[in-house]
Amino acid sequence: MELMVKTVGAVVKEQAQRFPEREAMVYPERDLRLTYAEFDKETDRLAKAFMGMGIQRGENVAIWSDNKPQWLLSQFATGKMGAVLVTVNTNYQAAELTYLLQQSEATTLILDEGFKGTSYLDVLRSICPSLATNNSSQVQCESLPNLKRVILMTEKTEPGIYKWSEFLQHAESVTDVQLEERLETLEPDDVINIQYTSGTTGFPKGVMLTHMNVVNNGNLIGGTMKLTSEDRVCIPVPFFHCFGCVLGTMAAVTHGAAMVIVEQFDPVRVLRAVQDEKCTALHGVPTMFIAELNHPDFSKYDTSSLRTGIMAGSTCPIEVMKQVIGDMGASEITICYGLTEASPVISQTKTDDPIEKRVSTVGKPHPHVEVKIVDPATGGELPAGEPGELCTRGYHVMKGYYNNPEATAEVLDADGWLHTGDIAKLDEDGYLDITGRIKDMVIRGGENIYPREIEEFLYTHPGVSDVQVVGVPDAKYGEELMAWIIPKEGASLQEEDIRAFCKGSISHHKIPRYIEFTESYPMTASGKIQKFKLREMSRQAAVE
Repeated sequence: MELMVKTVGAVVKEQAQRFPEREAMVYPERDLRLTYAEFDKETDRLAKAFMGMGIQRGENVAIWSDNKPQWLLSQFATGKMGAVLVTVNTNYQAAELTYLLQQSEATTLILDEGFKGTSYLDVLRSICPSLATNNSSQVQCESLPNLKRVILMTEKTEPGIYKWSEFLQHAESVTDVQLEERLETLEPDDVINIQYTSGTTGFPKGVMLTHMNVVNNGNLIGGTMKLTSEDRVCIPVPFFHCFGCVLGTMAAVTHGAAMVIVEQFDPVRVLRAVQDEKCTALHGVPTMFIAELNHPDFSKYDTSSLRTGIMAGSTCPIEVMKQVIGDMGASEITICYGLTEASPVISQTKTDDPIEKRVSTVGKPHPHVEVKIVDPATGGELPAGEPGELCTRGYHVMKGYYNNPEATAEVLDADGWLHTGDIAKLDEDGYLDITGRIKDMVIRGGENIYPREIEEFLYTHPGVSDVQVVGVPDAKYGEELMAWIIPKEGASLQEEDIRAFCKGSISHHKIPRYIEFTESYPMTASGKIQKFKLREMSRQAAVE
């Protein structure tokens, strides 16, 4: 598969020509459906509205909401007129939003009224109290000197803020020819998206991704899944994260497939969307698939239309993978591995890979992607089978962190290799196995222990629904292991049961010294388990 030297806008125009009557965007709960021709027209209208507001090529536009239609349309509209979409985590509060808007120098903020009990409007007013008395068309906010415009996704009247219909009126001042001229000035290497990494250590960093990055990554992901214009992809993962806006929307659009959107994850909403819309693909992090499979009404929904999909975002338990294939019917489900800085997918399993490879590896590197495994201490390349740090190079590597050359230099070396911070090994067939983060590796009495190996073993216990293993400081051994286990519904588990299950099956030094039972894990809004928080909790629990 050749690389596409195209902008996001050019891709939408092309698909509208090829598949004008095919559904592009479906919101089942809103009964909202747009064909590719309609999607092209509507994103043109938004692109003209952005231009009519005076937004220039390369200007940063932040967006803060769950998977609303306005988010999806804005993604492709900014792609047509050259603004840079800065995606905001739905869980952010005042301090985090202030940091992101300041650091990204966003001139425009598009937002919904709120999300899961947080009023976004109240948060914004707490940062910019001057909004309440703002009488000019431009925002004047002391703490956010770059912010000029705020656009609300609804028709609520708020001082100093454009309603959605007022924003759309700006399209009338821009002609089709002016939009076309703007689109033609855009280059595939232009930055189109800034995504802030979760910030598990220090402040989040703004990853700059280009048209070239996201168009090609989406195309190669969809190609590996064998997507065509006949496919219907259910996307319940958040748009603000690469999983939603590259593995989801870009993978679908580059293949003319339909995007079936679930605005906020809920297992029943997902199962209903798959059944009613006859989705052929379903995306999710492992915890989402676990919630769907374990829902008491799972068997009431018909998921037989499923063929493929993606499980990614964190380690995919083997048992869950088998259930997704066997019980859900997604026999060609794929596993993706990557990170935001790689736009994001580096490797992916194929639809026809043997089951052993699909459950024990993260597939082979994509075409046009180089990988090497290096010794973290010396930087020397390691042979197949030896674990070390995974480095990658190619079209998919980010331009860098926005306004942060020091952090960029820490992960991007002079030869263009991105240092991922992940421990991996390549097997003799060229498949990648991710064994953990460099930071996750536990060194107990001089022995290197990879938590992933122990998690995979504990998943095979019939009473275990989910498990995470972390290291805790220990005076004697340096570090000890702690397992956090979510039992299956109705299972009655004791620490002794787990230890007895381990004994004789895994090495003595790999049996967790501490075992805690829990109902949930600390999570990011994109569904990743925050292991650094688990480590903090573990340190406290071990002391007690």
